[in-house]
Amino acid sequence: MQQRPRAAAAPAGQAGGPRPAYRPRWAWLDTAEEAGVVLLFGLMFLVAFANVVARYFLRFALAFTEEIVLAAFVWATLLGASIAFRRGAHLAFAFFAERLPRTGRRAALWASTACSAVLFAALAYYGVHQVRLEQQLGFTTEALALPQWWYTLGVPVLAVLLLARAVQAAVQADRSLRE
Repeated sequence: MQQRPRAAAAPAGQAGGPRPAYRPRWAWLDTAEEAGVVLLFGLMFLVAFANVVARYFLRFALAFTEEIVLAAFVWATLLGASIAFRRGAHLAFAFFAERLPRTGRRAALWASTACSAVLFAALAYYGVHQVRLEQQLGFTTEALALPQWWYTLGVPVLAVLLLARAVQAAVQADRSLRE
């Protein structure tokens, strides 16, 4: 009797395919992170390009471009770090951890996750205090005279996102270590 060839497996998230590593209801957050990075880099490019054109043709720089590009760079960096945690793409010093037994690798994973969690919790905590201080003192940006806390607000918000993504990545890695 001749065997039929098996049908190819369905992509992740579809019926019959492997289940995604996290709940699909959070897929919108993945898209929002990536769209945010694209938009921020696009904004940085356009603003910096406008400044170059102004310098070349008008012989003066647009002063506001530096503060916009700098704020967008900080936000894009934090969003990019969040994406990297989700994808498991951060650099790791795994030389010693890979040589440990499974329980040791799991312990190293959770120890490094705890360090990341402390870092991002501290960043969120002190970021909130920085935002409050800027609001109380009425700090404004030099070129556009916008409230400074508008730019700073991204730090504590994105630090909380980073904390969640670090834990999410650790849970996924721990599951793969258990298998």
